[in-house]
Amino acid sequence: MAIPKVKFPVALSGAIGAVEGFFKAKTPPLIGMDISTSAVKMVELSDSGNKMYRIERYAIEPLPKDSVVEGNINNLDAVGEAIKRCHNRLGSSVKNVAIALPNAAVITKKILVPAGLTEEEIEVQVETEANQYIPFSLDEVNLDFQVIGPAPGSEEDVEVLIAASRKEKVEDRVAAAEVAGLKAIVVDVDLLAAQAAYELIESQFPDKGLDQNIAIVDVGATFTTVNVLRNGQSIYLREQPFGGGQLTQEIQDKFGLSLEEAEVAKRSGGLPDNYETDVLNPFLETFGLEVARALQFFFTSTQYNQVNHIVLSGGCAALPGVDAVVAQRTQVNTLIANPFANMALSSKVRPKNLQQDAPSMMVACGLAMRRFDS
Repeated sequence: MAIPKVKFPVALSGAIGAVEGFFKAKTPPLIGMDISTSAVKMVELSDSGNKMYRIERYAIEPLPKDSVVEGNINNLDAVGEAIKRCHNRLGSSVKNVAIALPNAAVITKKILVPAGLTEEEIEVQVETEANQYIPFSLDEVNLDFQVIGPAPGSEEDVEVLIAASRKEKVEDRVAAAEVAGLKAIVVDVDLLAAQAAYELIESQFPDKGLDQNIAIVDVGATFTTVNVLRNGQSIYLREQPFGGGQLTQEIQDKFGLSLEEAEVAKRSGGLPDNYETDVLNPFLETFGLEVARALQFFFTSTQYNQVNHIVLSGGCAALPGVDAVVAQRTQVNTLIANPFANMALSSKVRPKNLQQDAPSMMVACGLAMRRFDS
């Protein structure tokens, strides 16, 4: 099994950038592939000119229950088969994919090193420092670093970001892709891929969000991740146990449906008239309270006392009325994530379906954008 040389991109000068030297002059066509807890999502983008993207195709394939748990692949064959079905549904001839590791699988640490060192000298120092911060043998991890820039308050040092993940975490995702006949050529991190896609959204804010605190609230199946950005840099990150799986469970219990039936009904409707009053509205109220609670944690643990905008992503962001509930609970301007809003659409993409699915495609979109790194 061929393991790609892992290079974790980092937020550099407010942008998500590929690590220098990893890519050739032009990255070959690739598909962004997000393996989440509940589904495999794929996106293929092309360049439509004038620094604009075109979405050629996308696909979503549900994953069997418990095949991925807390970011870990528990059933390699089941995930591999779901990837194969997703790729068939996508209808693309491209076999190269960009994949992402869950945030919890990557350890990051900023260190200071003397300015003026060569890359080889930095690498030696990084390995020495990494031994202090990484609770595994370096033989067991993929390790990478990126020079961020001059150290604050010191002209003699530069700041370097170390990123590391256990090799098995990378190998599991590469193996799952190979089961489907695909080749992973880029390894990213969920958080950074989502931030790359966020750059397509920030133009919707006054002054493109300059000097504003923007909270990206991603609601997955089991966890909600709150990532507060300021000028493209993450200044706060928190995960809390709340997700769309709770709504699915409530639909199952209330209406006597199977997991699969409840998931389909949650997305496409067709539930009894009392669904909204008895199930959906109470869930949305709980969701609004969870977001308000997360912002309070942000205020009490940082120097900031304001969030200017909230961006909702994940499957639950497509629930009708969720943005209004969150805005009312938090008193913060709230919008639904759609990184494709300003993209050209191919004839294979149905605008109505894309509008519904877009909030859950942030990571896959960010991964697809890695094709254009240079």
